[in-house]
Amino acid sequence: MTKIKLCGLSRPGDIQAANELMPDYIGFVFAPKSRRYVSLEKAAELKQMLDPQIRAAGVFADEDPQMIEELVSRGVIDMVQLHGREDEAYIRNLRKRLGSPLIIQAFSIRTEQDAERADTSIADLILADSPGGGTGEVFDWELLGKIQRPYFLAGGLTPENVTAAVNALRPYGVDVSSGIETDGYKDKEKMKEFILAASRADE
Repeated sequence: MTKIKLCGLSRPGDIQAANELMPDYIGFVFAPKSRRYVSLEKAAELKQMLDPQIRAAGVFADEDPQMIEELVSRGVIDMVQLHGREDEAYIRNLRKRLGSPLIIQAFSIRTEQDAERADTSIADLILADSPGGGTGEVFDWELLGKIQRPYFLAGGLTPENVTAAVNALRPYGVDVSSGIETDGYKDKEKMKEFILAASRADE
C-alpha cells in the first residue's frame, strides 16, 4: 500500500480531520519562512491530540540539530524531514544524536542529475519534490526514472492527479500540502478526497 502523508498541519481542526481519515503520516513545518510554520509549543499541543497510530514528521531547513533532538526526545515528532542544504556530515551527526527515528531528505528535482544525487543519499528515505518545495507545482516525473530506491513523491499532488501519479510511478509514499488546502488552510473534504484517490490506485 502506498503510504500517505498530509503535511503542514497547524490547527486543532487539521488534527481532528487526520484522526478521522487516518493517513500514515502527518507533518509539522518548523521552517520559519513557511506560512505553515508552527512553534515547538504549538506542535507539542497538536501532537497530544494526534492518534498515536499516525506518525508525525518534523519538517526542517538547515535547523540546529539540538532543536531537532529536543523535539524527538519530547515525543513531539517521530521522524525528521530535511528540506535545506543538509549534507552527509549533518545527517550522520543527526543520526548519532537521535538514534532510531527515520530521517527523510528532500530533493528538488530539476534534472536527471538531481534524481541521481537523491538516489545516493544516506538518509533512510528520500522525498522527490518540485524545485523550491511547497509551490504546488508538478515537476517532470520522467526524471525519476534514475531513482532505484523507495521515495516519497511530492510537488503539486492533488486529489485529481494522485491516482495517476501512483499508477505511473509506484512511489513508496505520496506527500501533499497545498493540494489539500482552500484559501491557504487545510480542507477536510480535500484531505478525504486525496486519501481516497491515493488508495484507489492501490486497488
